[in-house]
Amino acid sequence: MTFVNVGTLGAVPGKRDELVAHLTARSDELADAGCLSYEVGVNDEQPDTVYVAEIWTSAAAHRDSLQLPGVQASIAAARPLLSGEMGGFRFDVVGSPLRD
Repeated sequence: MTFVNVGTLGAVPGKRDELVAHLTARSDELADAGCLSYEVGVNDEQPDTVYVAEIWTSAAAHRDSLQLPGVQASIAAARPLLSGEMGGFRFDVVGSPLRD
């Protein structure tokens, strides 16, 4: 069963694009950890917000990825770009009309 984590990250005013560049830097480590999709987006109506939608092989794979050295370093590097405002939700996928 796949796991989805969708969230919003508040960026320090004027730092959204720098945060986007950081979040979209290539990471084979995430794929190796079980991340199937990691999509980053913006909406110009909310210029200091970044949206992230992640699909993982499981909730455990997502949780375990947070302990990887590269992920820990990435989080630490992103921290100065974050305002502290965060939101989102998580769920286990139970089905899709796009596949059997």
